[in-house]
Amino acid sequence: MAPLPPENPARPDARARAAAAAGAQSPAAAAPPPVAELARLQLDAAARWHAEPIAYAEDGSLRSWTLANHACNFRLWHEEDKARDRGAGDGEIARVKRAIDALNQRRNDAVERIDELVLAGLERRGLERAGAAAAEAPLHSETVGAMLDRLSILALKVYHMREQAERVDAGAAHRRTCAARLAILEEQRQDLAECLRGLVDDLWAGRKRFKVYRQMKMYNDPDLNPVLYGQPHKA
Repeated sequence: MAPLPPENPARPDARARAAAAAGAQSPAAAAPPPVAELARLQLDAAARWHAEPIAYAEDGSLRSWTLANHACNFRLWHEEDKARDRGAGDGEIARVKRAIDALNQRRNDAVERIDELVLAGLERRGLERAGAAAAEAPLHSETVGAMLDRLSILALKVYHMREQAERVDAGAAHRRTCAARLAILEEQRQDLAECLRGLVDDLWAGRKRFKVYRQMKMYNDPDLNPVLYGQPHKA
């Protein structure tokens, strides 16, 4: 089992933030997100991380944050498997649940950071808030980061369904069923990537706009979860 992604990839240190800020000022940062490249990156990482430890460059780039989000989803997949182990004791289930909560928070943080970088690129192009995209452009409710997150989950589904379709210890009927499901998942992922490409084209042409939506995960916040703030805080 691959280790956890870096302790908090969605909260970079000052050096990573500086790199991101520098990138936001470069011409490349104003380029639209390379959807096909990022989608391929997720598929490749899903396979690689099953063979070796999770690793990616934390440089504040869109590629880096896409992989940070994907690393959280990768780890979440395997923690969710553990949560369904009928032989696991109460202590192990509690540990897994806390790990899932923490990973979900980091996953959502990474989605928000992706969206911030995309908006920075649009601002660089003069197409958001201060430019041509203006408030008249239709608002798209799903963000680029949210769609990349969905592509990440589908990449993991594709990997694991292919595993099942190729299992030598399973019967032919099982393999046929999983092969059919794999084809559906691959089509779904291809369709979603095409939808994301269309959204990116519309954003960069000023035909659509989006906002960064904060997830406001209240259950993780000791000041907002009554079970937590009703307990004495540990020093």
